[in-house]
Order: sequence, then structure tokens, then C-alpha cells
Amino acid sequence: MRWDELMDRAGSCCEFCGAREQLTSVEVPPEDQVLLCPACRGEGDVPPAHWRCLEGAMWSTEPAVQIAVWRKLGEIDEMWATDARDAMMMEPEVLARAKDVTPKVEHFDSNGMRLEHGDTVVLVKDLPVKGAGFTAKRGTAVRNISLVPDNGGQIEGRVEGQRIVILTEFVKRK
Repeated sequence: MRWDELMDRAGSCCEFCGAREQLTSVEVPPEDQVLLCPACRGEGDVPPAHWRCLEGAMWSTEPAVQIAVWRKLGEIDEMWATDARDAMMMEPEVLARAKDVTPKVEHFDSNGMRLEHGDTVVLVKDLPVKGAGFTAKRGTAVRNISLVPDNGGQIEGRVEGQRIVILTEFVKRK
């Protein structure tokens, strides 16, 4: 979103507390932005009472603001914040986006090349395969790899008829 569009949407003030000075656009993953003041960005010594502004901001009709407020309330270890978060009324798809904060896991080979599902890789080192009783030799091509979704350092592939987990640091993309 362009700066002028963000300023128009926010009314030229912080979308959490309403402050008008030193505003900056802050990313709200996966694809949104909100306009926040230094205190709401967490810069400097922010008094705990400042965050009570979220009780008003939670009623914003803007999904990006709702998501940012919901996430911030989840970081505050106070009963009022938990109650406010539970009271938030959000569309189901907005709530799903708010809960989806998992960063995208990317897989890279030993040379820093991005690996994709279905790629072919070559082993750069002899690897003893635990539990299978053989060693996968350097230079062995592993075709049609699968990416381990929650670990960027691992892939899966078939070597000598066995499906094994391979560390990405020991492969290069072909």
C-alpha cells in the first residue's frame, strides 16, 4: 500500500493510539500494513498503561488493524488483554490470517541455491544411512525430493530404494 493511501486510511494518526507524530508503516504479515507511532512500535520505554489503547483499536473495521491488535494483545501478559482479545469480533477469514504467523520455511542447498519440491539434487558427501545399513555415496542423484515443511535444513528423498531424510548442507541442486 502506498504511503498516501495508508495515511488516508489511518486519518494521519497511529492506528492503535491516535498519536500524530513520527508515524511509520509497519508490516503485518502476510501482506498488510498498519500506521504506528514509536510507542506502539515498542520503541523506547513504553509504560504498560499505554497498551490500553488497544481496547479501542480492536474495534477497527480494517482487517490489518484487527490482525495487528489481536497479535499485540496476545503478547501482553495481563488479564485485561486476554479479555479484550477474547472479545474481539473478527470475520473468520481475518481471524485465520491473524493466527497464521508461521514464517515460510525455505530450503537451500550447500551452495545457497533455493530448493523446490520435485527438484533433483546430488550428494556432496558420503552419508551413512542410520538404520538402513548402507552409505549413500557422494555423487548420488536424488530425484523428486520432498521438502520437510517445518525444517529448512532437511529434505526427503529416495536413495537405493529407501526413503531417507537428508540434511540440505550435504546436497547441491542439479
